[in-house]
Amino acid sequence: MQPNDLISIVLLQFSGSAIYLCNNTQNVTIMASQNTIALTGLARQVVQAGLLEEDAALDAYQTAKTQKVPLVSYLVQNDLVDSKAIALVASAEFGTPIFDLNAFDAESIPMDLIEAQLIKKHHALPLYKRGNRLFTAVSDPTNASALEELRFNTGINTDAILVEDDKLTLLIKSIVEAKDNANFASDFDDADLENLELSSGEEEQDEEDASGDDAPVVRFVNKLLLDAINKGASDLHFEPYEKSYRVRFRIDGVLEEVASPPVNLANRISARLKVMSKLNIAEKRLPQDGRVKMKLSKTKSIDFRVSSLPTLFGEKIVMRILDSSSAKMGIEVLGYEPEQKELYLEALGNPQGMILVTGPTGSGKTVSLYTGVNILNDPETNISTAEDPVEINLSGVNQVQINTMAGLTFSTALRAFLRQDPDVILVGEIRDLETAEIAMKAAQTGHLVLSTLHTNSAPETLTRLVNMGVAPFNIATTVRLIIAQRLARRLCKHCKREVEIPEKTLLDEGFSKEELDQLTIYEPVGCDKCSKGYKGRVGIYQVLPVSKNIGRIVMEGGNALDISDQAAKEGVKDLRQSGLEKVRQGITSLAELHRVTQD
Repeated sequence: MQPNDLISIVLLQFSGSAIYLCNNTQNVTIMASQNTIALTGLARQVVQAGLLEEDAALDAYQTAKTQKVPLVSYLVQNDLVDSKAIALVASAEFGTPIFDLNAFDAESIPMDLIEAQLIKKHHALPLYKRGNRLFTAVSDPTNASALEELRFNTGINTDAILVEDDKLTLLIKSIVEAKDNANFASDFDDADLENLELSSGEEEQDEEDASGDDAPVVRFVNKLLLDAINKGASDLHFEPYEKSYRVRFRIDGVLEEVASPPVNLANRISARLKVMSKLNIAEKRLPQDGRVKMKLSKTKSIDFRVSSLPTLFGEKIVMRILDSSSAKMGIEVLGYEPEQKELYLEALGNPQGMILVTGPTGSGKTVSLYTGVNILNDPETNISTAEDPVEINLSGVNQVQINTMAGLTFSTALRAFLRQDPDVILVGEIRDLETAEIAMKAAQTGHLVLSTLHTNSAPETLTRLVNMGVAPFNIATTVRLIIAQRLARRLCKHCKREVEIPEKTLLDEGFSKEELDQLTIYEPVGCDKCSKGYKGRVGIYQVLPVSKNIGRIVMEGGNALDISDQAAKEGVKDLRQSGLEKVRQGITSLAELHRVTQD
């Protein structure tokens, strides 16, 4: 679409020429309400259109105002109102045609006119300038203050173009990130790929040359790091083999191959990564660990945890992307069922005792613990953590990096904490009897202790502690709550589709016969907004409070099966049952549930 076409569309009266116009609003039933006096503008229209109850609209309005986000964005991002539906209501009420951003060429957006900070602040994006008028995409046409500030900053009269909020959010994200990244890495095109092959040099080279300013390799690595960040990857794997070299991203828990550079560049790539993370490039015989802090702009930086491992054909390097925002998302978005969330919050409210989180590597244990720490983090609480490694920096929390070679172990740090007047202690992982016993004593003497163990289920955690040598009485009286968890991929809400599954299969999966008539199961499809039908991940949890009966089983030497049976009697869902609930809600698929629960 050309800019002149856009101007023509904007200037059209309701003739049906702009993707969707007001005549598409015939499906929106306007229902008068007697109790919308407290709401104004678009919030009132949403209630009158029957898209949202008045109480819910008031709550959303107040929350959006507190969080300083546009009301429309809050409603859409929290799945309270469909993006297109609210756009149709706004179009009908304010006489503004809806423009489809998918039909617009983003390359022509005049980003030099407005700072990215203003675009994000007002959730408004300039699309085209003609003469002394700037046509700006907004999802809320009542946001006059935004248009006024944009006019003041540009010195150009600003006209609003109504668009769907979800499309506007995606376009703003991509445009702003592209502008932020422009100062970080130079453009990388096919010519660079050719140069990469031509400048490979000898396979064996001296270390000084490998760590030098090899521009094509530097750009190649920078491009991969940026792609990983933009795609939402959690890890990058750089893997050398005898006749090939591959780079893989872990996206939503699944590895995907993204590049295959020439194998004779393995040394240069590993040297570049080691230089960035300040590792010893001369040491190729032993594993090394490091960190990289990559500044993308004045206001945005990303941390990476780097691990090198000598393999048969070179060094494999894995980079974990440490996203500090994931630790501050809030317990509401992690996937806990309401009763599970209440149990966790209740345990966090105890002045003493122990909360344990268990699961395999990469199951989100750290995020669960950090979420709990953030809830407890206030000026009146002294919080100390011992971690190996410290993944995310938390303001207001005293974090200790374990250094075994220097003699700073978990048990050493715990002993020091007890002399530091703590209220809350986080132990990254209970690995041995000494650490377990000190943590138990801390939890028995007026401190709340949070930690992790590597077990497959919550009941197995209790028996694991017994096997480590911890006295059963101490376990029964100290451990308050155990959370076992997995991460499952979320179905893409844009392309997921219903799937017919035989009744017998559903019954075998664990669904009841009574619910089959109203049960809808979805499967992944795949579209341009997701990865193979999935987008993001959600937690699946088994939240087990240690009741008196369960404590009695532990003290009597019962096994994990005995504890599981008692937990079931007390209404505690296991991981499989919690996963089925996510399938019922249409959040994930049965295939994904099988993958993460191994059932």
